[in-house]
Amino acid sequence: MPTLLGIPLDVNSSYLLGAAKAPAKIREALHSDASNSWTELGVDLGAAGAFADAGDLRLSDSLEKVPEDFAEVERAVGALLAKNEALVSLGGDHSVTYPILKAFSRYYSDLTIVHFDAHPDLYDEFEGSHVSHACPFARIMEERLAKRLVQLGIRTMNRHQREQAARFGVEVVEMRALPAYDRLKIHGPVYLSFDMDVLDDPAFVPGISHREPGGMTVREAIAHLHAIEGTIVGADVVEYNPAQDVSGMTATVAAKIVKEILGKMIAS
Repeated sequence: MPTLLGIPLDVNSSYLLGAAKAPAKIREALHSDASNSWTELGVDLGAAGAFADAGDLRLSDSLEKVPEDFAEVERAVGALLAKNEALVSLGGDHSVTYPILKAFSRYYSDLTIVHFDAHPDLYDEFEGSHVSHACPFARIMEERLAKRLVQLGIRTMNRHQREQAARFGVEVVEMRALPAYDRLKIHGPVYLSFDMDVLDDPAFVPGISHREPGGMTVREAIAHLHAIEGTIVGADVVEYNPAQDVSGMTATVAAKIVKEILGKMIAS
């Protein structure tokens, strides 16, 4: 059974804070009477036992206690995986993916990550931090927490990050090269990391910290999500910042993405 887990941490954001408030807003939109509980793949999330919710972790969300917060994320994720549960984490900034994957790597040695994002998040360090939300996939790949990383929707590559992608063998599909359904014919377990700014920020998701125009439509994102083959064993939805939102628009989109991820997990 898929389980939701809130990770209210945004202290590693390099620009605006606010993403720590996202889990509650996503849940509110997910359970809103504005829509029914059926996913596009024909799964009724309102059915008894369709998915569980483990609530939010209690984190300090302070720079001084980042190691302790990361350790708690890794511990909590590992405890859920030990129960053979698939997991959808609600961030939080993108730094949370690193401790999540540390836990997943103990259960899945052949994991493929499918990463939706405007940014590759491959910096070796950013503004003096090795655990910034601009760095998680550098840490993940250098520690070999996954065998393969496929990135979709990227549109902010610089020289350093291109060098990092080459170093780690990352399969980068820039926004201008989409669609990329062929890259999603994957065998084995899949971890999906969905940064909300992969979407065309001003048009669909104003509630993010780093707006980068020219991204996917919501339909393009869902089509690529549905095209993933293999078994999605875990996912995160990150970088929604309620403080920047307009009329709950981004919360609604984030909930839709969560809904389709849960449906895809169950349908598979």
